[in-house]
Amino acid sequence: MPGTVLLLAASPVGRGRLVDAAGVLPVLAAVAPAVLSGTDTANVVELADPLEPQAVLTRLRAAAAAPGPLTLYIAGQLQLDRRQRLPHLALARTTAATVRYTALPWHWIREELRLRSAADTVLVVDLHGDAEAWQYVAERGLDCGANAAVYGRVAPGAGRRGMAEPAYMKAVATLLRSGHRPPLPRLHEQALARIAESSAGRDLVLAIPGGSAPRPPFAHPPIRLGRLEGRAPTAPGTEQTPHPAEQHPPVITRPAPPPTAGRAPYAAGQIPPAIGQAPSSPGTGQSPHAVKRPPQAVEQVPPGNGQRSHPVERDFPGAGLDPHAAISAAVQGGRHGEADVLAAQQEQLAVGAHGAASDEALHWAEVRADLAMFAGDAVRSCRAWLAVAGVRLAAGQAVDAPAVEAAVDRAHHQWGRITAPDDARELGPALAELRLRVPGRRQGALENVQRQLRQLQAAR
Repeated sequence: MPGTVLLLAASPVGRGRLVDAAGVLPVLAAVAPAVLSGTDTANVVELADPLEPQAVLTRLRAAAAAPGPLTLYIAGQLQLDRRQRLPHLALARTTAATVRYTALPWHWIREELRLRSAADTVLVVDLHGDAEAWQYVAERGLDCGANAAVYGRVAPGAGRRGMAEPAYMKAVATLLRSGHRPPLPRLHEQALARIAESSAGRDLVLAIPGGSAPRPPFAHPPIRLGRLEGRAPTAPGTEQTPHPAEQHPPVITRPAPPPTAGRAPYAAGQIPPAIGQAPSSPGTGQSPHAVKRPPQAVEQVPPGNGQRSHPVERDFPGAGLDPHAAISAAVQGGRHGEADVLAAQQEQLAVGAHGAASDEALHWAEVRADLAMFAGDAVRSCRAWLAVAGVRLAAGQAVDAPAVEAAVDRAHHQWGRITAPDDARELGPALAELRLRVPGRRQGALENVQRQLRQLQAAR
């Protein structure tokens, strides 16, 4: 199956630029598409210093929806917005004061990959951050979700030394220009070795084979991968070379990230989102280089011994214990009813074990909302997203929390795709009420709902 590659290089134009991100694109473009993807053939999309976050979102959504392996190469600059203090990928028009409106929120990337599988989705990143963004990543990690393998680094700005270069990404591209793509952990290690002298003790290194989000503490180049247990990265400007006796051996770990308010812990193995009309904001195969995890064996226990087989293996033999893999297979096969039945089972289990407002239960509610969209049922999808938003708000999540905004935006997007006037009239008031509380990032969202409702009432 052909792969998909998205090359994204972005940084602000003017005084705020920390890195010449687009300078790496000619080197990446010289690599054969099949080598970039690790597949026999691949489609490559290139974005150089894009202006609008919505344009990037549209390309990202299309890439995430494509079947087969997906590889994202991202070089750029991280900045925090002043309101929520969340990391964004700065675009050409981004300034310190306009990050929230002109940059690409990093969680949009996570959200668009939420239904993909970590077995065939890879992020290769070379990011530079100002002091605040670097400290944020050092303390909290860079949450890419559980649905992608992540390799790369986050480096501090060069400061008075001038504009930085995406040296890690250039090293990756140079290695790939040989025509050979080694396994990604090995490629990552070789690239780090090439930039070791300039980056030692400064870079936050990401080496996550898949299944968890990068969290601190981080390893430092040149040879330590993954996590360096017990040591935090050195803040820019205070680097010290550790004594050899103080250095710990490398330990690659993949713990699941702890649940946090406003973010559902999406699991690996999920299906890609469908391509549709891009809403106002997000929410509106097997890779030969990935870590291949064979299905877990399920022991068949005779009835009556007090043990029950897992519902995924019972209802979808051969899927292993990952329900997302079974859902993915069902949707790709056009069996939307089966997919929803399995997701409903998982939602019921999560509600019983953790409660209706838990991250686990809300995750499965969101999966079911997306499944309705894939099945072409905009009414059911809109209704589900409205319910998710209501539960999150009732649980005390902020009106500008990313997960709340995403749920309302997706409900709005699906409401706009409802063709039956009666159904649109039924759901419109609830959406308008939510829009009063959650206006979102795009001006005019509430007015849009109210205007369409008036048109629907006049058409009666």
